[in-house]
Amino acid sequence: MRLLVLVLAAAALAVAGCGGDDNSSSSSSNSAPASSSGPDTVTADPGGAISWDKHSLSAKSGKVTITLVNKSTTPHAIEVEGKGVEKKTKTFSGGSAKLTLDLKPGKYEYYCPVPGHKATMNGTLTVS
Repeated sequence: MRLLVLVLAAAALAVAGCGGDDNSSSSSSNSAPASSSGPDTVTADPGGAISWDKHSLSAKSGKVTITLVNKSTTPHAIEVEGKGVEKKTKTFSGGSAKLTLDLKPGKYEYYCPVPGHKATMNGTLTVS
């Protein structure tokens, strides 16, 4: 009987582990298909450090999509502010999220809005 319980517990863990991929490509409620004028993807440190790979992005005015990739277990999000715009993705870990905005020419700030992350996870988006 004890062996049966252990086998069933191991099977349950295996099934639960297989379901983890459902969230790996989840998008925030702000997601939309990538646009042709969208800047490159911003990638959070996969080891969990409070950092990402780009601190400056550029795009043409109009619909702009920013994709945040976060393969770590540390939760992150991306927020864009400036010129009357303030929009962000949901906070997530182990996946990616897209943020689509309609932007006019100018400079915008982007950062991780998770408390304590903005100091090292920030950048400037220049829209022409």
